[in-house]
This record gives sequence, structure tokens and C-alpha cells, in this order.
Amino acid sequence: MLRSSTKEAAAGYLFLLPNLLGFLVFTLVPVALSLSLSLVNWDMLSAPKFVGLANFVNLLGFHSERGSFIPNDPLFWKCVGNTLFLMIVIPVEMMVALLLALAMNQKIKGIKLFRTLYFLPTITNGVAICLLWAWLYNYDFGLLNNLMVKLGGFLNVSFKGIPWLTSTTWSKPSLMIMGLWIAMGGYNMILFVAALQGVPRELYEAAEIDGADPWHKFWSVTWPMISPTTFFIAIMAVIGGFQGGFMQAYVMTGGGPQRSTTTLEYLIYNHLYSWQHVGYAAAIAWFVFVFVLIITLFNWRFGGRLVQYYHY
Repeated sequence: MLRSSTKEAAAGYLFLLPNLLGFLVFTLVPVALSLSLSLVNWDMLSAPKFVGLANFVNLLGFHSERGSFIPNDPLFWKCVGNTLFLMIVIPVEMMVALLLALAMNQKIKGIKLFRTLYFLPTITNGVAICLLWAWLYNYDFGLLNNLMVKLGGFLNVSFKGIPWLTSTTWSKPSLMIMGLWIAMGGYNMILFVAALQGVPRELYEAAEIDGADPWHKFWSVTWPMISPTTFFIAIMAVIGGFQGGFMQAYVMTGGGPQRSTTTLEYLIYNHLYSWQHVGYAAAIAWFVFVFVLIITLFNWRFGGRLVQYYHY
């Protein structure tokens, strides 16, 4: 006869089995296969050819040309720069989300309606949002340029439209503005609202007794208490930043103009589906994985020191 503890353990493993099978089939096996694919050249038509680390060497390597070092794949490094540039807006997104969360945490009539309205862009179809903003940014009949022209007429100043999505100067800022609009009232706002509601009321009361004004209460009580949530949001935003940018580039700009909006994710798509460079696409994916892992571990190692936990 099996002991009760053994029966309980067996029952627990049976409950875990569906999730473990899903992890193996849909995560672990594909990841292992992608690593093996990164070591071959394959166009999905002919037989794969083993090339070892050649894909990674071509991806990350440099060569000397006329006394200067030139990357073997300039497009890859351009896409790395594009991805990092688009991530500059992350601190602004977090700040705006926190400000909205402070507003949405007030006990006023109809506050749940406002929370819903601000959260709607997050659950709206992404392609629909991209098409909407592509119309707003249209040079000839977009709403933003039309408003600028009318404002110029009102001020008796000649305002020309901005080539939002067709200029290398404005293409990335345009996507960043759209991303800010989507992110400021999304999951980050909800997480901040939950964190704010978890701050013990007695801490505010103690601060008020000490004569703290709202500004000092925020920096002395609210900010330290929500630091774990802020840290989590920052890590997830960085991870999402390295893995994002595909939908906007695919729908709105096609990666242009002059590859100015081609991110690492969109580059992987191009190598895999447009150019049939399966091994090279897998190598880029593994670069992204390793780089994100290093950044995440660095954040956990050093950024975690800034986090404060309240023990009840």
C-alpha cells in the first residue's frame, strides 16, 4: 500500500503534468530546435548545411577595411540601435502610468469608468490601433497635419505638414508617441493602482502626524512602498522592448524609411520569412535571448538593492 504522502505527491504531479507537457512541447523543444537551427544554413527548400558558429561570427563579427573596423552585418547593428532608441521612451511610459495610477486611485464617483477607458487601448486589436495611428500620421490627409495647417492659418503662420512615417528623422519618434499612448493606461497603470492600494494607511497617518505634506508623503511613503512593483514593471518593460516593434513596423512603415524602424524582431521575421535565412534568423533570436537574460540578471543583481519591502 502506498503511503498517504506518496499518494498526495503523485496526485500533485498528475495535476502538474498537463502544464509540464505544454512547456515541453511548446517551449523547451522549440527552443532546443532553434539552437540547432542557428548552427546551419537552411532556406527551407534544400537540405540544411551545418556551418557551426558561422552565423554568429557573421552576426557579431567585425572586419578591417581601409584601416577601420566594419561590422560583418551592418543591418543587424542598425536594428540593434533602432531597438535601443525605441526603448528610450520606457521611463516616460512608466512615469505617465504612475501619474495616471495616482489619479485613478482617488475615491471619486465614476472612477471605475475612467480606469476602464484608460485601459481600453491595451485590449484593442493591435493592427486596428496601428491603422488608426497611420491615418493620424498621414502626410496628406492625416488629422495631426490638418490640425497643424489650420493652427498655422489661425496664427497667420505657414505650417507645413510633418512627414511622420516617411522621414528618417520622425519615423522612430512617431512610433514612440504611439507606444506611449498605448502603454500609459495599460497594465502598468493597473499594477501601479494595485500597489498604491496596498500601501498601509497607518504609514500615511504617521507621516501626517510628523507634518509631511503630499510631496514628502509621496517620496517618503508611497515611492518606497511601490518600489517592488516599479522594479517588476521596469524589468518587464526592458524585456518587452527588446522583443517588440514588429507589429508597428510591419503595419505602418514596412521597416522603413531606410530601415529606420526595423527592430530586431522585425529583422528576425525578414530573415525567416522574406529571405528564407532560417539559421541566421535563429542566431539573431538567440542573441536577443542571451542579451535580454544578461540585462535581466544585471537588473536583479544591482537594481534589486533599490527595492524596499514592508514587513507586516
